[in-house]
Amino acid sequence: MPRNLSAWIDLMIHLIVMLALALVTFCYNSYVGAASLLLWAVLAAFAWERCHDRERRFERYCMGIIRNVNNVMNYAVDRLPQAILVVSQDGHLEWCNRQLGENLGGAPPEQGTAVADFWPEFNIETVWGTEAEYRFSHKGRSYHIYHRMLPTPPQMDPLMAFYVQDETEFANLRNSFRDSRTALLYIQLDNYDEIMQGQSETEKSMLLLAVRERLDAWISGLGGFMRGISEGEFVALLDRKALDHAMAEKFDILDQVRKIVNSKGLPVTLSIGLSLAADQSLKELGEEAEAKLDLALGRGGDQVALDINGKTQFFGGKAKAVEKHTRVKARVVAHALRDIMESADEIYIMGHHNEDYDCFGAAMGVACMARALGKRVHIVLSDMNEGIDRIVDMVQKDEGYEDLFVRAGDVAGVSPSALLVVVDAHIPHILADPTLLERIPKIVVIDHHRRSENFVKNPLLVYIETSSSSASELVTELLMYFGENIRPTRLDATALYSGVVVDTKNFNVGAGVRTFDAAAYLRRAGADPVLVRALFQSDYETTVALARAKANAEFFPGGLIVGSIPERLQNGQIIAAQAADGMLRVDGVRMSIYVFQMAGDMVGISARSTGEMNVQVIMEAFGGGGHANVAGAQVKGVPLSAVRARVVERARAYIEESDQSEGNTADGH
Repeated sequence: MPRNLSAWIDLMIHLIVMLALALVTFCYNSYVGAASLLLWAVLAAFAWERCHDRERRFERYCMGIIRNVNNVMNYAVDRLPQAILVVSQDGHLEWCNRQLGENLGGAPPEQGTAVADFWPEFNIETVWGTEAEYRFSHKGRSYHIYHRMLPTPPQMDPLMAFYVQDETEFANLRNSFRDSRTALLYIQLDNYDEIMQGQSETEKSMLLLAVRERLDAWISGLGGFMRGISEGEFVALLDRKALDHAMAEKFDILDQVRKIVNSKGLPVTLSIGLSLAADQSLKELGEEAEAKLDLALGRGGDQVALDINGKTQFFGGKAKAVEKHTRVKARVVAHALRDIMESADEIYIMGHHNEDYDCFGAAMGVACMARALGKRVHIVLSDMNEGIDRIVDMVQKDEGYEDLFVRAGDVAGVSPSALLVVVDAHIPHILADPTLLERIPKIVVIDHHRRSENFVKNPLLVYIETSSSSASELVTELLMYFGENIRPTRLDATALYSGVVVDTKNFNVGAGVRTFDAAAYLRRAGADPVLVRALFQSDYETTVALARAKANAEFFPGGLIVGSIPERLQNGQIIAAQAADGMLRVDGVRMSIYVFQMAGDMVGISARSTGEMNVQVIMEAFGGGGHANVAGAQVKGVPLSAVRARVVERARAYIEESDQSEGNTADGH
């Protein structure tokens, strides 16, 4: 590198001094002075040339450095282990380095080649103009892309740079780690007592052996491990890869076991709670699996409940809940409920928003228990309950029920030892006044709907029987065992009886032996069927609206009928429910669903089935729930036509999947 780049400044100082001396010499001797000036001029010219020579040499040096750096940079960019692409807006390649060819297993593509020709999975249109990351796979290779726009002059077309990292090894390691995650399964014969009732010891052993053989074959086929922990209960381990396979087959073990029947023709059903290992401890893994088993049982059994990435999924749930012929649980719950009530100084009872007769009847039954203990009791009603106005007016006119009802939002000054009893519901956001769940710590839940993922937090007592026809039936059985001195009044019995009649469609749907026992108890207590019939009478406008709703229904292949009520009617929910019920009487119909407009931008859905299909599964997709035969949901902020289209799509897909599954089972697959 040239040195003394600033020598010209030093030379100028010397030349000025020398010029001054030459001028002084010229004053004393003109000849010597002239020679001095000539010599000075020669030295100045030589110094000027030397300085310019240094500048030229330095410039050549710098240019050499730049050329070397450019060569190094070009070499480094071309030889980077990361592919670099410059692409035009139309998706054609403008430039790339050599690594792209190595990633593609050949020479780099030529300029002008469309990126879609060698990476069809990479959609440039979705990322154009942004600066972010993108991942895709091609021919078994995984790529991670960083992309950003390049600065270009206004007259040039825009260009985008893509920095592509081949992360196949990391992706394979990540997938291997994912596939090796442990899944813990709690497996239970959910109808063990029912299928073993009346069986000989030999028949019991044969049933358990058949179930064990099916489970062993299924777990072994998935490469898992299983051990029995008690009669009808098992624990199993699978890895994530095997779990994905089981999920892809919709846990067909449920269908396989369901083909096993006892000597009375009752099929065996399984419930499975599953938890997938992530970052929790083994204790937490077991607790999660146990909680999912409880959830599956609470939804009626014959299904799998599992939690993956914080999202609960359900499989199965095709079998009807089997009615239990013993009331042991009802007696135990009644005694526990009495103890809880006795420790409370004030009791609030609440059902779901927009109460129906079953919800109201169950609340009246629980209020009867509270009054029998001499407790202050209030039933919390929502603002939308036009369907039960008649019976509410009757109760309010009776002096024995003074101050029984309180509107949602009007509850003030709750006692620390107060008790809240939730009936005919268990999902917090659909309750008449969800804020009470935070204000009253002691909560009891009594419901007959299949348990949802969203549940009231930390209840003291939960009584859910999905085999029961109604919440009113459950409360009636609790009344039978609550105490010897309890006597429901005529209005109490009539309210409970109306709830049973509504949910069983006048004892035609879901009514079992215990349902008729409960009805007989209520009749003896003074329930008036004539009064119940009068409560259900509809006016002329409602009758016309119901006929219009039935007339605009549309029939779809597979036994599906879907109708809509676009008008905002005062009793639209009742009309939709009655229309859905009525359409089940049409030959060939297996499922009927009505979509109706509610207040504001809320759209309601009322779904019914003959028992072949589980409409609760469909309604859960819309944030609702219910029973296998009766379910509903409410959707906010979506137009009615859009909700109807989604309902048709979901229902048809479910019917097609169910029919296909049944066909495979029939073929022995």
